[in-house]
Parts: sequence; structure tokens; C-alpha cells
Amino acid sequence: DLISLTRRIMAAQGYEGSAVAAEPGRKPKCVLINAGRLDFDQKLDLANIAAHCEIIRFEPDATPEEIVERVQGAEIIISKEIPVPGTAIERFPSSVRLIQEAGTGFNNVDLAAAKAKGITVCNCPAYSSDAVAQLVITFMLNFSCSLVAQMQMLQKGNRENFTKCLQVPHFELAGKTLGLIGGTGGIGSKVASIAESMGMKVVVTSRAPRPNALPLEELLKTSDFVSLHCPLNADTKYIMNKTTLEMMKPTAFLINTGRGALIKETDLIEVLQKGTIAGAALDVQEQEPPAPESLLYTLENVILTPHIGWKRLETRQRLMDIVADNLGAFLANKPVNVVDP
Repeated sequence: DLISLTRRIMAAQGYEGSAVAAEPGRKPKCVLINAGRLDFDQKLDLANIAAHCEIIRFEPDATPEEIVERVQGAEIIISKEIPVPGTAIERFPSSVRLIQEAGTGFNNVDLAAAKAKGITVCNCPAYSSDAVAQLVITFMLNFSCSLVAQMQMLQKGNRENFTKCLQVPHFELAGKTLGLIGGTGGIGSKVASIAESMGMKVVVTSRAPRPNALPLEELLKTSDFVSLHCPLNADTKYIMNKTTLEMMKPTAFLINTGRGALIKETDLIEVLQKGTIAGAALDVQEQEPPAPESLLYTLENVILTPHIGWKRLETRQRLMDIVADNLGAFLANKPVNVVDP
């Protein structure tokens, strides 16, 4: 089958670019710039994509220079969370017609440069809404029973939670307030629905009037958990900084499953060290992975995960199927999920 064929070719050719055989007949050439970030476990079925085009796979992430090399002769490019800057796009061959970002966020693609080159850019909204929402809830549940803190104590040989009364915070989520910054989209709405089913009060920031909408400052001052769900742009970069972090309750927790640069990490580290807030759960970071010397790795009041929100197998397969749908629509001259500058 297509998957086994892909694996055999990859084993023979390593990282030099592995082709998924297309059916007889002319099909556009599609380059998967960094397939290894998507199909890291070799379990994804790319048959729906191969039905539309001939796939050329490259496994590792690529520098802008390597991207230019890999897209030669291609009509369609599929990338996942790597910078595709204007300096690379302007050097793309004239054959390139579509950049398909295999994800929801598209801030890594220079949209203006693509438009100037006559290249369409598409994304894949909503593919990970359930998975990311579940991760947000997982973080809150962990904080509510100090699960990570308890495991850290055991790893240090500290068994006082067993030999004495419980030594860590332990509370119910019912009755607590969850503040969602930009939480009216697909993921935020799912988080809100689950949280409300557990008896939590949910408040949001919103440009449109909503019964549970609050100004940012009031949301930060009254929420027990603050979760970030806004896109990253010039208005939202570092929306959580020293000033806004210090508005939060000292017992509150910050959760980020959106984009790392929504938080100014140096300010977050400072308030975490001082105990200005109780803790943070970060599935995304300003630099991914964080620098080896980053204190985020060692702070005891931080839960740090390597951008796993979208990485469940079912989520990634859904992503590939949406990519296939996008390609089919584009090739039929009826493009969907197009993003503009």
C-alpha cells in the first residue's frame, strides 16, 4: 500500500526526498517540506493526498535556503510550523501555485510575499479543537490536585503526602472561574463547554457583546485559571507581560496552548519565581524547543509540554484529510480555507 511503499523508499533514500507513487496519469507535484514533523511515527495514511498529486517527502525541518531547494519543480507545498519567509518565497520557481500550511496558525508564512508571487496560501482550521481543548482541561485537572507536584515529591524521595496530612493544594474545579482570552473561537468554545459541564464559571474577552464577556483587566483579576486562545498578531504579542501577569490572583494558573509569543517568557519566569501567580502550563513556548538553559525546564510550578496539543494520531490524521480536501478544492479551482495578508 502507499504507506508501506513510502517507508521502503524512505529507508532506501534517507532524507533525500522520498516519493509516494501516484496513480498513472499526470498529477501535480506536491512537496511535503518537513514530513517528519507530521508523520514522526510513520502511522499517517496519505492516500487521500496522493489521490490528488504526486507526493515528494522530505523528513527533517528545513532552513529557508533548503526550502527553496526542495520546492524546485513543485506546484504545491505542504509545510508544518516552520518559517516560510518572503526571502524564500520570492525565489520559488514559477511552478509553485499553493502553500498549504498543515495547521491552523499561519503566522510563519509571509502572506504578503506569497500574494505578490501569485501563490495561494491555505490553512486547516478546527482540526485540533477537541484535542487542544482536552489538553487545557487536563492541565486544570492536574493543577487542581497538584498531581505534578505530588510526583515531583515522590521522585525526590519525599513521601510526606503519605506519612502526614496532604502537603499540597487540592481543590475542586466546580465553582472556580475560568477566564478565556480570545476564547470565542472553536477551541475556546469547546473548553468553555467542558468547563461549564464541571460546574466552572467561564468568562471571556470578546470584541462582540456577550453575556459573559469582561474587559481583560477584570478577567485577569477575577479568574482562577486564565487560558489563552487568541491568534498571534501585532496586537496580541506579549499580551501576557509583567503588567498583565501581576493583575492575576496569586492563587491563579496561566495556561497557553495557543502561540508561545502571546507570553513574554522572561516576565512569566520572574512572576513564577516570585510566586506572584501559582503556576503555568505551557504547551507552546516563545522558542520551540526552549533554549537548553531555559528555567522553564526546572521551575517546579510549571507544566511544560512539547506542543503536543495537535500530535494525537487521530488529530494528525484528521489534519491530513483536511489537507487533502483543501488540495482537491484548489485543483478544482474552488479553493477553501484561503488566508490573505
